[in-house]
Amino acid sequence: MSEPRPSGTTTQPLPVLDTEKPSDAPPVPLPEGSGRFWSPRRVPAALVALLLLAGAGVLLYDIAAVRAHRPAMRWRRVLARQLAERPLDDTWVLAGAGVAAALGLWLVLLAVTPGLRRLLPMRRPHPDVRAGLRREAAALMLRDRAMEISGVRTVRVRMRRRRADVHVLSHFRDLDDVRADVDTVLTEAVRGLGLDHPPALAVHVRRPGRKG
Repeated sequence: MSEPRPSGTTTQPLPVLDTEKPSDAPPVPLPEGSGRFWSPRRVPAALVALLLLAGAGVLLYDIAAVRAHRPAMRWRRVLARQLAERPLDDTWVLAGAGVAAALGLWLVLLAVTPGLRRLLPMRRPHPDVRAGLRREAAALMLRDRAMEISGVRTVRVRMRRRRADVHVLSHFRDLDDVRADVDTVLTEAVRGLGLDHPPALAVHVRRPGRKG
């Protein structure tokens, strides 16, 4: 026997959530390349900021002192006299200009180059996902794959941004056969790394005790 339902209450059906996407929705385009990772370079930026802050503070203090009818600091008087008396071809003037130019060029290079050369960017399966692979890890994976090949004794891999140099020592089998197997296996391994710009392979196979 069912219990009587309280007066003034009604039952409403639960809402149904539609989890299907519309079929005519355009696919989300994936970025073609992720580009290199940019280094934050906190230490150079902090050093430059501190030097500029200290220099600006000292200069503003000296200017305020001169405005208050007090003599300028000795370093500024000496610097102004040296700049007025020394010719442009003086050794110290040329040395100071060279140091300033070198520091400026260094800061420009830091500003326009991404850095993090040891981190290889990987393909982006989703616009919000970005990943990178260290060169050491990529080289270790290629070395392990090459060591599985018959006839390979030792492998040394040097991973660069555009090329992977693989040096193989083979103690038996024909060198051409070993080189062909290494090329085939490592080409597939490089493809499996999922890098944005897969490096080219440079395979060198030789016998122990021979250079080449």
